[in-house]
Amino acid sequence: MRKKVEEKREEISVKAEPEFITELDQYLFGQGVHYDIFRKLGAHPSKQDGKPGIHFAVWAPNAKSVNLMGSFNEWSEFGHPMKRLEPLGIYELFVPEAKLGDMYKFLITARDGRKLYKADPYANQAEFRPGTASIVTDISAIKWSDAVWMKKQETYVPDKSPVSIYEVHPGSWRKHPHGEDEDGFYNYREFAKELTEYVKKMGYTHVELMGIAEHPFDGSWGYQVTGYYAPTSRYGSPEDFAYMVNYFHKNNIGVILDWVPAHFPKDAHGLGEFDGTCVYEYADPRKGEHPDWGTKVFDFAKNEVKNFLICNALFWLEQYHVDGLRVDAVASMLYLDYGRENGQWIPNKYGGNKNLEAIEFFKHLNSLLHGKHPGTMIIAEESTAWPKVTDCAENDGLGFTMKWNMGWMHDFLEYMKLDPYFRKFNHNKMTFAMTYAYAEKYVLVLSHDEVVHLKCSMLNKMPGEYEDKFANLKAGYSFMMGHPGKKLLFMGQEFAQLQEWSEARELDWYLLEEEPHQQMKNYVSALLRLYKKTPALYDADSSPAGFEWINADDAQRSIYSFLRHSQDGKSNLLFVVNFTPVARPDYRVGVNRRKQYRLLLNSDDAQYGGSGKPQPEIYKAVKGECDGKPYSFAYDLPAYGVAVFKF
Repeated sequence: MRKKVEEKREEISVKAEPEFITELDQYLFGQGVHYDIFRKLGAHPSKQDGKPGIHFAVWAPNAKSVNLMGSFNEWSEFGHPMKRLEPLGIYELFVPEAKLGDMYKFLITARDGRKLYKADPYANQAEFRPGTASIVTDISAIKWSDAVWMKKQETYVPDKSPVSIYEVHPGSWRKHPHGEDEDGFYNYREFAKELTEYVKKMGYTHVELMGIAEHPFDGSWGYQVTGYYAPTSRYGSPEDFAYMVNYFHKNNIGVILDWVPAHFPKDAHGLGEFDGTCVYEYADPRKGEHPDWGTKVFDFAKNEVKNFLICNALFWLEQYHVDGLRVDAVASMLYLDYGRENGQWIPNKYGGNKNLEAIEFFKHLNSLLHGKHPGTMIIAEESTAWPKVTDCAENDGLGFTMKWNMGWMHDFLEYMKLDPYFRKFNHNKMTFAMTYAYAEKYVLVLSHDEVVHLKCSMLNKMPGEYEDKFANLKAGYSFMMGHPGKKLLFMGQEFAQLQEWSEARELDWYLLEEEPHQQMKNYVSALLRLYKKTPALYDADSSPAGFEWINADDAQRSIYSFLRHSQDGKSNLLFVVNFTPVARPDYRVGVNRRKQYRLLLNSDDAQYGGSGKPQPEIYKAVKGECDGKPYSFAYDLPAYGVAVFKF
């Protein structure tokens, strides 16, 4: 394939290039390997015969005709007919009277005579909703000052690094008071400064931003995208968005974006039936529509569609310096029968339910991204037991950097919801994830999906009286931080938000005026800082040598004890977590070595809402079998107590 492309490049390079869209552009796009196609399709400042203007281009292979309309021609439907290029059906036009800031759409006349008013699939900016026009912009002029960060990312190895992600929905993290504007949205620039200050104080390493690509409906949270190449105008301009990423980087905060190649909505101005036919989606609705979501499915058999998506991933990494992508709803792409009943889906050529075209797409995507940008994190939200999600394509894997551990999340929440009396009968829910912990490279997630409508906030999932809920949640977060895998918490969970999350309102920041919520925030920050500075908690996540149970079987008391080891063995932590309201003043824990064990973190400290009862800092192990280990030491373990020791 590569040889053919190079031969074609040589063949075409000797020819004249009379058009902005060259024969080589069309050939590469048709092969699905034009990784800069966003520079040619869309709207771009250009010159023709020495005159400045804007060059417009759109792929509409089955259109009868395409006309350009916009603020530069008073939205005249037929004032600017576009020229069709063969063989792919790209339409282009140079407009000298167009300029930066102009709004525009493509009027596509379908073969059946329908008029379709479409936004530009490759537009770099979109009109603020409910408007749906595209806006001419020039992101090539954006200035960056994050060279130090970007250089460091070239050799970044996520496996060996601390990754603690703060998942944020920018439109509802904070809002301006009513009166400043109807929605109260922060601009990207204001958001960057306030979020940076907060994230640095808490101790997270990355932010993951929901709903950045342009989307028409707030209630979709950004998961029904119409503008894949445009940061949403809800929070400002492309320059504002770039300022935000740059600001995060200058403060040593990584940026991950949600990315949605799984589906797109049916909005009239969007990608659906783009030229009157199914251009971007599978034509057969049994493959081309998600019945659960009422959305369209990309046609992964088409080279141009795959090129659109792969180039889009590169676009965010290269043009906006993004450090990673969290790929939404991967399972819905991998399975042909996802969300469908018998008779509602088409088997593949072997009679199975795997989407072979989507599999090839992921291998191509991830191989390319990691080849060009080795330090990039491409994280799969894949909710099944699909094998080798994070293995490389050479080993028949999909090539993702990491995968959300949905199994761990489900078992963890089921256990945490239980009345403590019943936890002893469900002890294995907290240990089962270790049986497959090294099958993939995992991120442990407590995401927005777990705290939305009718699911309760994290705090209100917890059993017991008001004080018990906080103690339970601290124990749960501690177990999560000690368990192998990178970490993700959704906004508000760090201070025990009471309400379920809604995109329509900001977080309940007023809760931090109440001691229990401030103490929870302090405790989560202590966990994050311990995680970030202790190699034992992150650099051997993918190795069995990094984790060791002390006692995984203390079901009767619902206590878990385990060790974390760094790759070099020099950093070691011991975790003890009590999931019942029963204090264990006579608790003894087994250890492997006759060492001194220093208490690093005690959830019973007054600053975290505990009793404040003094505890010794140093514990000396003595000879004597306990938990199957040759040595042990005693510790006064409080109700719902968490103790983390260093040795």
